[in-house]
Amino acid sequence: MFLSVFDMFKVGVGPSSSHTIGPMVAAARFLDHLRAQPFKVAGVQASLHGSLAFTGVGHATDRAVILGLAGFRADDYDAEKAEAELARIKSEGIVEPDGLGRLAFVPADDLEFDYGPALPGHANGLILRGRDAQGDTITEVTYYSIGGGFVLTAQELAAGKDTDTGPAVPFPFKSAREMLDMAAESGLSIADMKRENEHSRAGKGHVSEGLSRIWEVMNACIDRGLATDGILPGGLFVKRRAKAIHDALQAERGMNQNAPHTINDWMSAYAMAVNEENAAGGQVVTAPTNGAAGVVPATIRYWLDHVPGASPSKIPDFLLTAAAIGGLVKFNASISGAEAGCQAEVGSAAAMAAAGLCAVLGGTPEQIENAAEIALEHHLGMTCDPVRGLVQVPCIERNGLGAIKAVSAASLSMRGDGTHLVPLDAAIETMRQTGVDMSHKYKETALGGLAVNVPNC
Repeated sequence: MFLSVFDMFKVGVGPSSSHTIGPMVAAARFLDHLRAQPFKVAGVQASLHGSLAFTGVGHATDRAVILGLAGFRADDYDAEKAEAELARIKSEGIVEPDGLGRLAFVPADDLEFDYGPALPGHANGLILRGRDAQGDTITEVTYYSIGGGFVLTAQELAAGKDTDTGPAVPFPFKSAREMLDMAAESGLSIADMKRENEHSRAGKGHVSEGLSRIWEVMNACIDRGLATDGILPGGLFVKRRAKAIHDALQAERGMNQNAPHTINDWMSAYAMAVNEENAAGGQVVTAPTNGAAGVVPATIRYWLDHVPGASPSKIPDFLLTAAAIGGLVKFNASISGAEAGCQAEVGSAAAMAAAGLCAVLGGTPEQIENAAEIALEHHLGMTCDPVRGLVQVPCIERNGLGAIKAVSAASLSMRGDGTHLVPLDAAIETMRQTGVDMSHKYKETALGGLAVNVPNC
């Protein structure tokens, strides 16, 4: 089993990897599908299903589909150009993707939110159609946004294509148990095994440069969030708080009067800065999703700024270790809130961050696995219940608490020798089972939990 660190950590745009990045990716794939056809289409249509319908507006799914059909991509998103293009499309009813000419697309008529039963493959489904000049459908493809910006067609999902089919890698672990056994046999760290896997698929320079880019975007996102205040878009009138918290913490430095628990406020400020940027539609890195994007960078920033001996040279080890754990969770359970609740998003992120922190603190593979297990175990059962479908409440604060749990889990694991009762594999399987049993009301539909018990006006 191989899932690249660059699949786990993808540069994209907020507010949601499954509801924003995924539909944009699906639209790009559909355009490629149209380009490959022997016939020419005159127009396009889209319908959103399941969670994409119920929370699509709050997650900007409609914008993502429109812009995706216009040829925009999440990894090089230009917000200014996007706004201008959106206005033009709504005015003219035309999209003009490269190589396909002018295609009729009136968002008010051609983008449907279907609030009926979800499509059979996944809670996040969308159907994209190509039409002839008479308005009849001449081709259509069903896509599923399965979390973290990953997209599969209905055929790919049915064929089990959510697995790696490329050349063999040196360390193809698909469970935590296999990972630990391979580490013991090879004498390598989890990060080094992951690095060898990456090098087998891409050049060393590509991997090194890519990891540097990932941290660069993560850190810049924190800095922007710490420097920006105001009200987040979407109608909930949620105040940005990261800047005010950070300013207060900076002012208190050197006073020697702070309670030890103030360190939690630093972690929360870093994480909230990221997720406020995400909520505002800014550039973020999936880690493993947009909704949980603040946990990993906040933990890295905490380590760099507050832990003696921390060195930026170890950040690649942090990211590689975190990606190894995230890959196990995705392969054996889910990283999608629409599929398994927030345990699959912030819970997975906390496990990844705990493992990464434990690694750069000098933890053994056994301690790293223990750190990930502690963090995931104590997110089990967490629901995904965004108020008005926006990735704001409770999502922003939840990332702060996820970072705090990650640091605590890493610290606890370092106090032991790596032996523990509950294996990480068991925690991952428990999370999967819990997701299966969880009511759909609590899986990113905004039909239960805080979403219906907090006034959204």
